Amino acid sequence: MHRALAAVVLAFATCATAADWPTFLGPTRDGTSAETGIVKPWPKDGLKKVWECDLGLGYAAPVIADGKLYHCDRFDDSIRLTARDAATGKFLWKYEYPTAYEDMYGYDAGPRACPVVDGDRVYVYGPEGVLVCVSTAGKEVWKVETRKNYFFHQNFFGVGSVPLVDGDLLIIAVGGSEKAPRPDDFRTVKPNGTALVAFDKKTGVVKWTGGDELASYASPTIATLDGKRTGLYFARGGLLAFDPQTGKTEFRYPWRSKLLESVNASNPVVIGNKVLLTECYGPGAALLEVKAGKAKELWTDKEKESVDRSMAAHWNTPIHVNGFVYGSSGRHAEDADVRCIELATGDLKWRQKRTTRSSLTLVDGHFVSLSEFGELALLKVNPEKYDAVSKYEVPELQYPCWAAPVVSNGLLYVRGKGKLVALELVPKK
Repeated sequence: MHRALAAVVLAFATCATAADWPTFLGPTRDGTSAETGIVKPWPKDGLKKVWECDLGLGYAAPVIADGKLYHCDRFDDSIRLTARDAATGKFLWKYEYPTAYEDMYGYDAGPRACPVVDGDRVYVYGPEGVLVCVSTAGKEVWKVETRKNYFFHQNFFGVGSVPLVDGDLLIIAVGGSEKAPRPDDFRTVKPNGTALVAFDKKTGVVKWTGGDELASYASPTIATLDGKRTGLYFARGGLLAFDPQTGKTEFRYPWRSKLLESVNASNPVVIGNKVLLTECYGPGAALLEVKAGKAKELWTDKEKESVDRSMAAHWNTPIHVNGFVYGSSGRHAEDADVRCIELATGDLKWRQKRTTRSSLTLVDGHFVSLSEFGELALLKVNPEKYDAVSKYEVPELQYPCWAAPVVSNGLLYVRGKGKLVALELVPKK
């Protein structure tokens, strides 16, 4: 009887720590996983490979819900949403729509944004701005061409912001603009009040538009600040705070590089009533405190030389743990490092140089770090030093590995050019 009870408790505990990963940066949209019992240290030859599959063009991570893995990439002139069995990689179905997207800077022409799963729907936001709702059985439910409706200018590397579900709403970053003589020249572009657009998630009917900003590569998120649910979007010009149910702008905080060809791509990091912004093209990081609908600067990097900036994240979103922030800092592969800063002051606690640009995911007291060249590392959370437990090159991965590691139901999913690999992170009981 006691053995049976113990088995039930163990099974419940295992299920309780396992979780789906239905959207960008996981269920809490901050790059953290609640799963426990990971392999540590890793075997000398690396984690056990469970399955792998070939991919088309694109940079987006997969998402997982209800035993299915969804991935979005490009084959020939089509954007493809694929569903697989998350545990085995078995192909289930695909949905496609035509695309003519071309990148202005020579990067590949696949999706930048991962899908989002909500109940029996999957939402895809393509690089050209097509927004599609697809059933979890693979059937198109509704479709909107945002560029046609809102005339946004192609944002350097295409659309890369991930949609956000809030109740019955699907909120997306559009960055609509007034028409200009040269649609690719941001010097002539003026926003038209459609930084964000909210749709009825079931029908695709527009519920509100708001925000006088152009688009970025960060994704909208929602947090409780000073007792109020507040939407946050790190737009091209800076932080936009808004009411997620109405779209009304609460406040704006300008924060971007003076360089024309610069982007904001890292999501805001929220800790209580504080919000950390970081970018790599110019001003670096800023810590804000939000009270009474206003943002107050606590510290910033704007008066510092570039080498002295606290945190200059390119596309990865840093992660906060117990008063310290960990992330990959640096614009280029050769000058990027993994570092830890003190949240309250922005003071640098440590940096590990020559890590290239990396993405971190927090799980079981450790960071899983994936470098853009396919090195996977397990780092112990430690504000005193760079504490590497294990490292190895994943042989199946090739540059660029720009998607953050995904942890779901004991498996670690990593992707590089043309390949997705599932590894066993939590051993089966």
